[in-house]
Amino acid sequence: MTKPFMFEKPLGMRDILPTLFETKERIAHEMKEEFTSWGYRSIQTPTLEYYETVGVESAILDQQLFKLLDQQGRTLVLRPDMTAPIARLAASSLKNEAYPLRLSYHSTLFRAQQHEGGKPAEFEQLGVELVGDGTSSADGEVIALMIAALQKAGLDSFQVAIGHIGYVNALLLDVVGNEERANRLRRYLYEKNYVGYRQHVKSLNLSSIDKDRLLTLLQLRGGREKLATAKELVQTEQGQKALQELVELLEVLDHYGVAQYVKLDLNLVMHMSYYTGVVFEGYGDRLGTPLCSGGRYDELLEKFDRPAQATGFGIRLDLLVEAIGASNSNKKQTCIIFSTERRQEAIQLAQEKRAEAKAVILQDLSGVRNVDILSEQFEDVIYFIGKAKQGGQGNE
Repeated sequence: MTKPFMFEKPLGMRDILPTLFETKERIAHEMKEEFTSWGYRSIQTPTLEYYETVGVESAILDQQLFKLLDQQGRTLVLRPDMTAPIARLAASSLKNEAYPLRLSYHSTLFRAQQHEGGKPAEFEQLGVELVGDGTSSADGEVIALMIAALQKAGLDSFQVAIGHIGYVNALLLDVVGNEERANRLRRYLYEKNYVGYRQHVKSLNLSSIDKDRLLTLLQLRGGREKLATAKELVQTEQGQKALQELVELLEVLDHYGVAQYVKLDLNLVMHMSYYTGVVFEGYGDRLGTPLCSGGRYDELLEKFDRPAQATGFGIRLDLLVEAIGASNSNKKQTCIIFSTERRQEAIQLAQEKRAEAKAVILQDLSGVRNVDILSEQFEDVIYFIGKAKQGGQGNE
C-alpha cells in the first residue's frame, strides 16, 4: 500500500472553505428556525451506532457502510442515515413520551463511495420525523414543512415529485406475479434507467396488454389527471388504496397552499427499502439530482419494539447550497485598517460596531501587502493611519 500524498484526502471526503461554510451555516440556521416554528424539537444521535441494530435497519447497502470494531469486538458503523437512529431513540430514550413525536435533526452522515462514484462520503443532512401519526394530514404536514424550509433557505425555484410505493408494488406484482421479478423492475425505476426498464419489459414473457400496463407506468408523471390513468392500470385493493391516499394528500397540500410546487410521479421508487407509502423527492433547477427526499415508513418502528406509523424527510445541505449558490460574506463586513500608533482607536471603534451586532475585521497595516486588493473584499473600509486628527475618526 502506497503512502498518501501530503495533501490527499480519503475518498469522498472534502474540505469546506470559508465562503461555502458561512453560506451553509446561514442556510442551516434558517431551516432549523422553520422546523422549530412548526413544533419540531431538535435531537442529536451518536456518530457511531451498532451494526446489528441501526446499521442493518438503515437500508443502506452494506458496502456503503463505514465499519469499525470497538474494544469488545462488536461491529460499529458511522451513522449512515437518520431515520433508523431516530426509530431507535423513539423506542428507547423517548419510550415514555406519547405519540405523535415531532423531532428534527441536523447531522453528519457517512456513506462509503466507490472510486468511480464522485460523490461525497461525508455530508450534512437536515430533516424531521413525525412518528406515531398515520394520517394523510401528517404526510401533507411534512411535505409542506419541507417546502417551507426550502423557501426559508432562499431556494426560489424547485419542484417536489410525489409518488406512492404501494401503487408501484401493487402494479408490478399484479403483472409479473412475484417479488423477484418485481424487484428487477423496481431497480430500473430507482436508478431512473427508463431505457433499461423498457427493454426489460419488452423481453418479458407477458401478453401485450400486460406489457403496455408496465410501460404506461412510465407515463404517470405530471398533474392530477394522471390519477385517472393510474386507476385503470391496477384494480387491486392495494393499488386503489394507494391512489385514494394520494387524492387525500393532494387535498391537504391544497389547504397548505403549496400545490404549485407539487407534481405526481407514480413510478417514483426510493433507495430506502423501508418506505411503505407516500414517497417524494425535491429538485432544484440547477441540479440534476434530488436535493431532498422522504416518505412514509410504517413498519420500521416495529423492528425496535415500539410499533408506530411514521413519515419524514431529509434535505442534503451540500446540494441545497449548490442549488442556491454561495455568497461572499466578506461583502457584509467592515474592515478597519490601522497603523501601530492608531491601534487603540481602531480597537475601540471595532468594539462599538461589534456591540451593534456588526461583523468587523481589524487589520494591522504592516500585515497587508496590497491595501487596495484587501479593500475591495469588504462592504466598508475604515482607515486609522498616521497621526490622529483632532475631532476626526480616521485619516488616510
